[in-house]
Amino acid sequence: MWLTFPKRSVIPGFRLTMAYTLVYLSLIVLIPLAALMLRSFTSSWTEVWQKISEPRVVASYKVTILCSLVAATINLVFGFIVAWTLTRYQFWGRKFVDAIVDLPFALPTAVSGIALTAIYAKNGWIGSLLEPLGVQVAFTQLGIIVALTFIGIPFVVRTLQPALEELEIDLEEAAASLGANRWQTFVRVILPAILPSMITGFALSFARALGEYGSVVFISGNMPMKTEITSLLIITKLEQYDFVGASAIATTMLLMSFVLLLIINLVQWHAGRVLRGA
Repeated sequence: MWLTFPKRSVIPGFRLTMAYTLVYLSLIVLIPLAALMLRSFTSSWTEVWQKISEPRVVASYKVTILCSLVAATINLVFGFIVAWTLTRYQFWGRKFVDAIVDLPFALPTAVSGIALTAIYAKNGWIGSLLEPLGVQVAFTQLGIIVALTFIGIPFVVRTLQPALEELEIDLEEAAASLGANRWQTFVRVILPAILPSMITGFALSFARALGEYGSVVFISGNMPMKTEITSLLIITKLEQYDFVGASAIATTMLLMSFVLLLIINLVQWHAGRVLRGA
């Protein structure tokens, strides 16, 4: 049979919990997404294609995906450094630094956007220092990347911390005793053990950045064809009562996000197979 159930467990209730799981996921995830896609196809394919392929819409796709990828990559690098510092070193104020990592989770995204805009504007604390160097952050794609990096770094840090805590220091000491330098120890001992967690953290940060709105809408400047993100464009379509256009753009972004996350998960699965084979 195509459907099989696991063997009886000491803890009963698999069928009941599985039923609740399917109902919950259907109500919260599957049915709303299905309704969104069905709303997109209430019009003709020609009209839908015209709405999702407008130059302004295509430009918003490029800005959103490119800035999300750059922000997730930055978070991957610096998130690893933060997670490594918190797990490997004991220092005064460690718990305070650890709490700061979760700050983007607690802050409303609109507050984050206003704060970042005030700091990185030309007359802001940091923006005034960058202005003489010819670097403008606020109201540019660089500002979008800063905002997406801000809201995405907790996903990388919190994903990597358990993996680094489980990594035994004895393995690193053994590698050093066998003549491996620091770079060789990192590449051959540390990186293979935490690579799946790094890919997961990258995927979570990237997915969070794709759908971000509140923190970006203030610092981006919302200039069409330059700094306008897809989330804002969807809101604009809704305000214009263009429900078909908003649904079509949202569906397109959903499919693109699904494909990109699928690729990331395939890379993670392949990396896990290679590591297990090694």
